[in-house]
Amino acid sequence: MNIILLSGGSGQRLWPLSNSVRSKQFIKLFKNEAGEYESMVQRVYHQIKTVDEGASIMVATSRSQVSAIKNQLGEQVSICIEPYRRDTFPAIVLAAAKLFYEEKADRDEAVVICPVDPYVDHTYYEAVGRLWELAERGDANISLMGIEPSYPSEKYGYIIPETGNDVSRVKEFKEKPTVEAAKEYLSKGALWNAGVFALKVGYLMDTAHEMLDFTDFQDLLAGYDKLPKISFDYAVVEKESNIQVMRYAGSWKDVGTWNMMAEVMADRTKGNVTLDNTCDNTNVVNELDIPILCMGCKDMVIAASSDGILIADKEQSSYMKPYVEKMGMEAMYAEKSWGTYNVIDVQDSFMTIKVLLNAGHQMKYHSHKRREEVWTIVSGEGEVVLDGERMQVRAGDVVKIARESRHTIIAKTTLHVIEVQIGEDIDVKDKEVFEL
Repeated sequence: MNIILLSGGSGQRLWPLSNSVRSKQFIKLFKNEAGEYESMVQRVYHQIKTVDEGASIMVATSRSQVSAIKNQLGEQVSICIEPYRRDTFPAIVLAAAKLFYEEKADRDEAVVICPVDPYVDHTYYEAVGRLWELAERGDANISLMGIEPSYPSEKYGYIIPETGNDVSRVKEFKEKPTVEAAKEYLSKGALWNAGVFALKVGYLMDTAHEMLDFTDFQDLLAGYDKLPKISFDYAVVEKESNIQVMRYAGSWKDVGTWNMMAEVMADRTKGNVTLDNTCDNTNVVNELDIPILCMGCKDMVIAASSDGILIADKEQSSYMKPYVEKMGMEAMYAEKSWGTYNVIDVQDSFMTIKVLLNAGHQMKYHSHKRREEVWTIVSGEGEVVLDGERMQVRAGDVVKIARESRHTIIAKTTLHVIEVQIGEDIDVKDKEVFEL
């Protein structure tokens, strides 16, 4: 089974745990079979591999998410990087072009496109496998998965099938409706449109070439910033007449807000949290190194991270996006391919960061023109390379890095480092990378 997982999102609806570089799918609020916390992208990836161990998975994402994906899924995961945000049609075409032109997928191979963020059980990916088989048979150009609705929702688009069979031709599509209109759609056997569709690589490439001027993957990548911002539904799905939908009646939840996330997160609280016995229906996530005490909290969600603190009624938390947009803050926490960094203090002329490097990993060999740095090794052992000179470091060592000095650190064991950046113009773009 070939699957393209769409990993997008700007991280505003689950603030302050999500941010511009840490979208909701990377927050570890679920648990795996071993009882260890895992993220949505880890959960989805493992679910697919459990259902089909040989499944070929490509993650289509933006450059800002690549480090987090590699950190959580491993360096070997297949990734298609979208250089600019251009909505789902360009992202899907780019991933399919990589499959076809770079990885030499056959025109008759089927591929399923799925979002990375539904909360589902294994039966969902078993259904994805059946959808892939429908596409392999080629009875329709596009095969969709439709979710049997549990209530008349205003949040989702609807697919109205011609019949009530498990697999049916599609009669029409409906945009996100009012509740009254949704009730009418449900009376017609309508299904939620979950954005899951299967088709053949050749069909997708032919359709893309009809709409876009490109020769191969590299050509498409080079002109990506000129591509139209349009969803795959609008560009392709809703214009296709030879299309069918397969019903899925299992559990499916869109966890795009704190209100929904609270229903499925593994524990009522995470982190250093105390709830008194008068708290009711309240979820708390604390990523800070200080305690949170809640008393008399009812129907609330509380979340604390380096990016900020949220205290909200659960229902009201669904409407936080415009307020988060106004804040316009830089991300204070991010996952990198080598570990994590957490900004713990920002002043006019310096910034203090807590860095964790995973054993066997290293930062890129780089330099800065407008700042110097001081690294204090808090725990672990590693090797620092400074202008070509190598030195062994361990807990208690301090390394001073001048402006324009080339430097990196290699973790022999898990390394905790306090990094102080000093300069009047500290900017993440002030970085030049070199070969080591």
